[in-house]
Amino acid sequence: MFKKCMYCIVFMLHLMSQLAQAQEETKPLYGVSLYGEPLKYSEDFKNFSYVNEKAPKGGTLNFGVQGTFDSFNPFVVKGQPAIGITPVYPSLLFVTLTAPSMDEPSSAYCYAAESMEIAPDRTWIIFTMREGISFHDGSPLTVDDVIYSFNTLKDKGQPFYKAYYHDVLKVEKLDSRRLKFVLRPKVSKEIIQIIGQFPIISKAFYTKHGFEKADLTPPLGNGPYKISYFKPGDTVTYERVKGWWGEKLPINVGRYNFDYMTYKYYRDETVMFESFKRGDYDLRLESSSKRWAEEYNFPAVQEGKVIRQEIESKNPEVMQALAFNLRRPLFHDIRVRQALGYFLDFEWLNENIFHNAYARLQSYFQESELASSGVPSKEELDILEKYHGKIPEEIFTSEYKTPKTDGSGNIRQNLNAAKKLFEQAGWVIKNGVMMHRETGKPFEFEILLAQATLERAIQGFVKNLKRLGITARIRIVDTAQYMRRLDTFDYDMIFMLWPQSIGPGNEQREFWSSASANMQGSKNYAGIKDPVIDEVIEKLIAATTRTDLINHCRVLDRLLLWGHYVIPAWYREKDPIAYWKKLKQPEIIPPYGIDFYAWWSADAEKTS
Repeated sequence: MFKKCMYCIVFMLHLMSQLAQAQEETKPLYGVSLYGEPLKYSEDFKNFSYVNEKAPKGGTLNFGVQGTFDSFNPFVVKGQPAIGITPVYPSLLFVTLTAPSMDEPSSAYCYAAESMEIAPDRTWIIFTMREGISFHDGSPLTVDDVIYSFNTLKDKGQPFYKAYYHDVLKVEKLDSRRLKFVLRPKVSKEIIQIIGQFPIISKAFYTKHGFEKADLTPPLGNGPYKISYFKPGDTVTYERVKGWWGEKLPINVGRYNFDYMTYKYYRDETVMFESFKRGDYDLRLESSSKRWAEEYNFPAVQEGKVIRQEIESKNPEVMQALAFNLRRPLFHDIRVRQALGYFLDFEWLNENIFHNAYARLQSYFQESELASSGVPSKEELDILEKYHGKIPEEIFTSEYKTPKTDGSGNIRQNLNAAKKLFEQAGWVIKNGVMMHRETGKPFEFEILLAQATLERAIQGFVKNLKRLGITARIRIVDTAQYMRRLDTFDYDMIFMLWPQSIGPGNEQREFWSSASANMQGSKNYAGIKDPVIDEVIEKLIAATTRTDLINHCRVLDRLLLWGHYVIPAWYREKDPIAYWKKLKQPEIIPPYGIDFYAWWSADAEKTS
């Protein structure tokens, strides 16, 4: 009888194990989309549709970069890393487990991984690595390198990594080709896309040389290019790796065509533009509307040797703004921050400086379905309802709009509105100086900039402040000093950019959450600490449908706008670029960005 019972127990345990295993069975995938939409490309696709699969290899692509560099380590806060080595995909030197396409909003296709398996409840993801992949010295790229990369980046890298991969509990080695990422319960769908974006670095190299060093030791890579030449702070050249193992993967066919990619550094923007006119570098993304309107009439343009082009994109516009540092007591009062927004006369700037090339930003997700507009919808109100008394009441009934002027330079109405807000916050004008009613301390602050080209636009803001007795000083520093002060939050106000994607997620923690506010090197430049924003971010990340994501994103947008953490600036609906005719580009421009890696050399085309 005892034996029969034991047999029954063993049989039942075996049966339960088999049932559990059946539930856990998953199909190996070559790619995924964020919310289960069908992928554009089938499993047997040959290349992305926006590349020229027959693009010839050869030639050199020269870029111009403003600033300097003193490091080949973009993974840590210390140092100013060289362009071309990025902390996430894409990087010239390092591969990732997966890679996106630029004509889909939220896809990920296998790269260093051959396939992936995802648990039905999203509690784990298993990657199977490709066979025969290696670093540039011929050493194999192994599962151990992937695990080392993830753990080291998360534990010792920029704060970005810890926030981005917060929902990964651990990573385990299953065998020589497979590894498993164990995830938190009820994790965001976004993790499926972003988990494959971290760069895979060499465990042997960084164990020997030290991961946290920010110096100019060329790292051992595994990507399409390697560093072949550099002059500190001046030039860095990447050479295409001949016979690279990833060259014929569908995601790379027609890409990485230049034999050399060189980045030339300039300290001065004017000198940099003159260098482009001479043909010292080949491609320029123009940031000045004045220059685009007035200065692209040099001989090479007139002769057709330089091509001007304006590119449209479906990505949200970049939020660029004057950002307050809320770590400074001066900006603690929301009424003060709101008042300061009345001094930026965008309409005058657009007419007199910008050649009417810009529109005013009204959202952190401008020109996308993620942007808030009008008054909150029923779905948004359902989310907001529980926060009555904790957030500005205007959010529930009013549309956010930046202050406007008639563009004449007369901003009397704005000054009156600002003055009332200052008085409510305890600030009064005495003898022509704005000072605190109780302490007598004058209202003054510094605006830190890294680009002299912004000075002219910001000067108008400063002059308007003087009209109410407020002193603001513009301080322009070099890129290295600017980054050091940025990383340590050593500023009062900065002009900052926050790029967004159409699939926002974990990165919002680093941008706006309380946890990142005092984490040196984070991108919470404003120092926002608001439990309501924290909660909405977590709900946004945990969204299970696109509709749910959109509604929470719009709510987050409203909270940020009505919190007056920044003074929104301006944007262009099309991105202006100019390039020398020696470059060729595919006929199709992908909707979610320009893939310069899909361009090729006209000279190489002639000789192919």
